[in-house]
Amino acid sequence: MPRRIRGLSGKLLWLTVIFVMIAEVLIFLPSVANMRERWLQDRLNTAGAAAIVIDGLQPLEIPREVQDATLQSTGTKAIVLRADGTSQLVAVTEMPSEVDQAIDLGNYGVFESIADALYVLAFGGDRLLRVIGELPNDDTTVEIVMPETDLRSAMLQFAHNVLILSLMISLFTALLIFLAINRMMIAPIRRLTMSMQAFAENPADPSRILIPRDGGDEVAVASRHLARMQDELQKTLKQQKNLADLGLAVSKINHDMRNILASAQLMSDRLVDVDDPLVKSFAPKLVRTIDRAVGYTTEVLAYGQTAEAEPKRRLFRLSDLCSEVRELLAIDPDSGIEFIDAIGADIEVDADSEQLFRVIHNICRNAHQALAAHVPDDPNQMRRITLTAHRIGTVVSITIDDTGPGMPQKARENLFTAFRGSARSGGTGLGLAIARELVLAHGGTIALVEKPGPGTMFRVEIPDRPVDLKDWRARA
Repeated sequence: MPRRIRGLSGKLLWLTVIFVMIAEVLIFLPSVANMRERWLQDRLNTAGAAAIVIDGLQPLEIPREVQDATLQSTGTKAIVLRADGTSQLVAVTEMPSEVDQAIDLGNYGVFESIADALYVLAFGGDRLLRVIGELPNDDTTVEIVMPETDLRSAMLQFAHNVLILSLMISLFTALLIFLAINRMMIAPIRRLTMSMQAFAENPADPSRILIPRDGGDEVAVASRHLARMQDELQKTLKQQKNLADLGLAVSKINHDMRNILASAQLMSDRLVDVDDPLVKSFAPKLVRTIDRAVGYTTEVLAYGQTAEAEPKRRLFRLSDLCSEVRELLAIDPDSGIEFIDAIGADIEVDADSEQLFRVIHNICRNAHQALAAHVPDDPNQMRRITLTAHRIGTVVSITIDDTGPGMPQKARENLFTAFRGSARSGGTGLGLAIARELVLAHGGTIALVEKPGPGTMFRVEIPDRPVDLKDWRARA
């Protein structure tokens, strides 16, 4: 319990006590002013009743003892009756020369009454008051002169009672609010905090994920969001671990693969010297393919460290690169899949040819695999991959379009995310992730384009390198 008193619930408890006390003070001010008016009205009524009785004895002479007893019982020094335009001094001990304050209860404002009540509590007690007011159900006006001592004593007693009562109400109200808030808010928030601490100690443990509670309040909504976030974070951590394990496995495979490819490279170099025309036509392509494979294995570790090599940019014809992509895909003419290269020979792009080859080849290979596995409902529907490109100022826009089944919604939601953005069963989604990284390294963009017909369309935009101002002026 001491820890709770020092915590948020304890602060709420004390704040509730303070706020209730402030409310009681605001209620106390008009209450004590009203109590003062009622007390003075009671004195007027008592003095008026006694004065009427004494006035009924006239014309008999009122004994001094009766006057003194009346004044003493009413706590006054003088009583005056006013009726029908005449005033009559009913009883008096010693008429004072002046009074400290005159109070007309018939014309007494609220704020004036509160101010006078506070003054009496703080500084009063020694003043002489002249109080005027009408008797209830009568046109008779009573005027009394009285000391303030008894009034201040009664007001102090009233203030003491109100203070004790306010403290009791404040503590009781604060306790109820404390118990209610502690059950409805503090306990669920403490549960959220403990879940965060437990999850931070071992994020991989599924049992550490918070089980959210039902309800539509803010704390219930926060608990559901926290549970969802913990679940996503745990999946991400598991994915990162899988990536680390995959990186280690790839590193081991890569070591041996490089040796095998090096041997294949040496043998392919010897094919160039063979006199066979068919071998001579295929040998350069085979050499380039093996060289590219060797380059890929060299960059595997760099990609595992999320650090692709910087693009080695140069200006080259895009149509030559797309022809290599078409040859490497080796689409079977009997498969019914058509590859259309509609890129003009005049379009040149400023990029790393090897990296841009990987980008276009990855997307085209995905399209080829999707078309090969897809059987269209309409037998007359063409299965086609189309490459187009055009230059807009300093940007070359490349479009890869296919007429396949399109990307499923899950793949769209996780586009360019490794191991989650694959459109086919058993895929890793690495192709698009690698393509995006390579395009971004060129300062370009890659995006999935919405199209009215069936299939998938990607657009890759590669900007030219910025030209140094001095070089541009020198050439100009």
